[in-house]
Amino acid sequence: MSTIKEVKARRVWDSRGWPTVEVDVVLESGRFGRGMAPAGASRGTHEAVDLRDGGTALAGKDVQKALNAIETEIAPVLKGMNVVDQAAIDGRMKEMDGTANLARLGGNAVIATSMAVLNAAAADVELPLWRHLAGDAPVRLPLPQIQIFGGGAHASRRIDIQDLMVIAIGATSFRQATEMTAEVYLSAGRIMAERGLLQGVADEGGYWPAFDNNEQALDTLVKAIEGAGYVPGEDVAIALDIASSEFGKNGRYRLALESRDYDSDGMCELLLKWLDRYPIVSIEDPLAEDDEAGLIAFTNAAGAKVQIVGDDYLVTDGQRVRRASEIGACNCVLVKPNQAGTITDTRAALDAARQAGFGAIVSARSGETEDFIIVHLSTGWDAGQLKVGSFARSERMAKWNEAIRIEESDLPFAGRGALVRS
Repeated sequence: MSTIKEVKARRVWDSRGWPTVEVDVVLESGRFGRGMAPAGASRGTHEAVDLRDGGTALAGKDVQKALNAIETEIAPVLKGMNVVDQAAIDGRMKEMDGTANLARLGGNAVIATSMAVLNAAAADVELPLWRHLAGDAPVRLPLPQIQIFGGGAHASRRIDIQDLMVIAIGATSFRQATEMTAEVYLSAGRIMAERGLLQGVADEGGYWPAFDNNEQALDTLVKAIEGAGYVPGEDVAIALDIASSEFGKNGRYRLALESRDYDSDGMCELLLKWLDRYPIVSIEDPLAEDDEAGLIAFTNAAGAKVQIVGDDYLVTDGQRVRRASEIGACNCVLVKPNQAGTITDTRAALDAARQAGFGAIVSARSGETEDFIIVHLSTGWDAGQLKVGSFARSERMAKWNEAIRIEESDLPFAGRGALVRS
């Protein structure tokens, strides 16, 4: 009864109004699982790639080629396979694709199918996905990183920093963490409105600001924490996603908002000053993915103080995580299923992080859907941290709300202890 009977694919729409892939995996028992592929705006060069149609229709972003790959190649092969054997199914899809980055069948086609298989397996045993993943192992609700200001590729580069987030390090439950974040989000909105700096919301629901420089954004975030009645660095701390690959290449960095240029050492010095000045506990992609020497230098300088997260550099790849550990670059990995391409490879990256003593943050993408599988992955795999975006827009809130429901199962909260170098 766990045999796959049918694989159905359709075009749906993500949070940016782009076409994306949705897959249903139907079992002989009649139960089914569904997966929806998200899409990133800032992407690492080594991650799995979406298969898009090109041309002029829908700005070239349609997914008919990916749907056709599912219908004509993936579905016939998966039919009759045991849904419980996730590794075999994922391995078969990768073998059929035959490329290093799933370019032929499409990373969007493969990850949507892989997620649907996993959800179908949980449905087959009538368990919530997190419980199916956890088995008898003890697991925790993750510590959330929640965006307040959006920048970089998420807000037409209005500021250079891509994500300015808060972490409720003083919270003792997931529910309390979201309540504290809500107060900070509202406080930031009031400040922005009073100063005439508010220009709407960015791709992930954070405020789209009109700051004059990056430090003004950081100063305003500190003020928002204080305005909500919390002590910066004690109750609520700051997490940054610099996304340096978006404005850095070959060891050179251009902060367009301030018309300033830095070499790798200069960029490190700037970020170290920010760490001294602001209550930052986590910093993602501080140097560009091609600036490995800079990442090593920054990790040597700051890795004992804060969590240094690799996203574009590590691209949810277990081998890259192991190598980073060996050379001393980063101490935490951002885990994105569509970046890895399959659920099996996503788990492999998380396992590599644990073996290396790295932290892990399961993460959404800027182009999201109402699918909340990442909440279950973060909980069931006991990753410890979760990054979804902001505290607005339903594709984000669906995920935070799902974690609140899961918390009713009396799971403990990871809290501040999930942070590397906490």
